[in-house]
Amino acid sequence: MHPNVITRGILTAHFMETVTARRPLKTRQAAWAGALARLLVRWRVSPNAISIASVFFALAGATALYFSANFAGGGRALLLVLVVAGIQGRLLCNMLDGMVAIEGGRHTKSGEVFNDLPDRIADALIFIAAGYAARQHPFGVDLGYLAAVLSIFTAYVRMLGGASGLKQSFMGPMAKQHRMAVLTAACLLSIFETRFFAAGKVLWAALIVINLGCLVTIWRRTVRIARELESR
Repeated sequence: MHPNVITRGILTAHFMETVTARRPLKTRQAAWAGALARLLVRWRVSPNAISIASVFFALAGATALYFSANFAGGGRALLLVLVVAGIQGRLLCNMLDGMVAIEGGRHTKSGEVFNDLPDRIADALIFIAAGYAARQHPFGVDLGYLAAVLSIFTAYVRMLGGASGLKQSFMGPMAKQHRMAVLTAACLLSIFETRFFAAGKVLWAALIVINLGCLVTIWRRTVRIARELESR
């Protein structure tokens, strides 16, 4: 067999493995997403740099979230809007790094590290800050740290499946996009919560929902991995 054929086969296999390890996202098919990814490719922005940028968006959102507990009225509302912007910026980077790497043909040998590790840092930053934003409620800070640990553990179980030779499972009910959706909704509702509850109550409740959802997600993914391995 010709060496070039072998090389193409190896590259194709690696490409398919990378694609099957990608989180399914409908927004990836949107025209605006494709246009933005092509623009980044044209500017020769590294997908690894985009992955790292997601941490800075998360840090900005986490900072605003942490200090939101110290403000009221318009100041608190502004900080909560900045939190939402930080979360959405983080998610946008999470989508674009893969698009630039795969569709843009700019994937690197270390891409899997940069694709996943910044996500774990971002999760920890955001959830720990959410705990401090709800610190006036019972176990608020503890719930934030627990959410950080459990969110990282859900990713660990997913990657454990991949390391066992299975297709990585992104099932919920509290996968990354679900966790961020719950927290985004909580931040938006928190803008108006003081009319009905004490400040931080919605975030406190959201952390409980996220933690319970993560436990279910970890269980479901673990059971699926065990069943698939046993059926081989």
